[in-house]
Amino acid sequence: MTVHPRGWRKSSRSNQHSHCVEIGRVGDGAAVRDTKDRAAGYFTATGTQWAAFIDAVKNERFE
Repeated sequence: MTVHPRGWRKSSRSNQHSHCVEIGRVGDGAAVRDTKDRAAGYFTATGTQWAAFIDAVKNERFE
């Protein structure tokens, strides 16, 4: 059975920018896709992976 992401939304921080991603729900995790090229597909992360990514972003580990 294939599970499709649901509830796609764009970050509120992406208001006027053209380089945006959308996040959708998949089970207990997340799916991510390019807003400008939705047909290219998406990648998924488990809930644990997604939480670790968000924590790294909030703590500026990618700066």
